[in-house]
Amino acid sequence: MQVILLEKVANLGVLGDVVKVKDGYARNFLIPTGAARRATEKAIKEFEARRAELEKAQAEKLAAAQAQGEKLAGKTVTISQKAGVDGRLFGSVTNADIAEALKSQGVEIVKAQVRLPNGPLKVVGEQTVAIALHHDVVVDVTVAVVGETD
Repeated sequence: MQVILLEKVANLGVLGDVVKVKDGYARNFLIPTGAARRATEKAIKEFEARRAELEKAQAEKLAAAQAQGEKLAGKTVTISQKAGVDGRLFGSVTNADIAEALKSQGVEIVKAQVRLPNGPLKVVGEQTVAIALHHDVVVDVTVAVVGETD
């Protein structure tokens, strides 16, 4: 299916690109989230008429993400979990836990923005975690996991 992108999509293209994607990807993800639209002649003409407006909206999103990234850069979040004597956690620290801890510090992010490439944190100590606020804005935050013993 041919679609025209209404915003930047990772590994696919940028605003205004006409790309061919699988039907299911277009119908189930790109079109419902507003990231793309079917590339018909009418849709392409409408896009060209709205191009400046869409580019301005993209620039505003990027500026907001950069401003939030500056506030977030270098922050340290402390999370307390039950741990054994060897420093391994009984549970784990997930992206939802990190998002909740950041929210308590006054930074609004959703758990999908927290990137844990090696899975949940399972040991006590400080680890660096990436927060993807935008496709082009990724900020590193230090997560200090503190162990609780009974």
